[in-house]
Parts: sequence; C-alpha cells; structure tokens
Amino acid sequence: MLIENFKKKRVGIIGGNSPDSISLKNAEKMGRLIAQNDYILVNGGMKGVMEASAKGAKSKNGLVVAILPGKSINDANKFVDIPILTGLGYLRNSLVVLNSDILVAIDGNYGTLSEIAYAQIYNKIVFGLNTWNIKGVIHLSTPEEVIKNINSYFEK
Repeated sequence: MLIENFKKKRVGIIGGNSPDSISLKNAEKMGRLIAQNDYILVNGGMKGVMEASAKGAKSKNGLVVAILPGKSINDANKFVDIPILTGLGYLRNSLVVLNSDILVAIDGNYGTLSEIAYAQIYNKIVFGLNTWNIKGVIHLSTPEEVIKNINSYFEK
C-alpha cells in the first residue's frame, strides 16, 4: 500500500494562520475535495487554513502530510497523519512547495507569499482563493473550480 501512495499526486494547501470564516470554509472544502479525488494533502500542519484543510481531508479518509516549522510533534494539528519536523521555521515553506505537485493558496500573509514565490522558482502551478493578487497565482472563485482545474492539470 505504501508504494501505491508514492504514485498519488500531492496537492499543497498554503494559507494563513488567522483567516476569515470564508477562507476557513474554503480550506475545509478543498481538503474534502482533495481526499475525494484520491490526492495526498500536503501543508504546514499548523492552525488556520492548514488545520481546516486537514480536517476536511480527514473527514473523507484522506492522507495528510504536514511539514512543520518546529522540532516538536506536538505542534501539529490533530488532523495530521504524517508530521515531518524540520526545525527550520519559515524556511520550511520551500519544503512544502517541493513536496507538492500543485498548490492552492487560500488567504495568507507573508509566509504564504513566500510559498507562492517558491512555487514560481520551482515552476509549480498555484491556484488562489481569496489570496495574494500577484503574477503566478491563477485566481478562481470556488473550491469546486479549483479541483476541476487540478484534475484537468493532472490529466495532461
């Protein structure tokens, strides 16, 4: 079964620790859609958008991988399956991007902005829901639109 997981596509969710209620709902919905489409969810494992997306994925029996900034497994939210400790603080953002085949930015501040920048450096697609309005982010209106675009991208 583990070998089969290596073949699964990984969708990274990046976003803020203190998002508004709409962003939290979008993140949870994205997590559910990721799991329903049999993708692995990768995120930073903390609160806010990360926790909401993990909660959504777990509600549909999805697999959640968290790349944590610190050195304690206790920093991970309760919906994480595989916590990866880095001790790198915000430098771990590059690892979130590198371990995702495609990314979805929801809300976010400068940490999310750095992940969007790493995505551009590493030629990764970033779909956005209520996030930074900058070059390199493909803005969409709903989680359903995002998953439709993710599925189309992976079918290529």
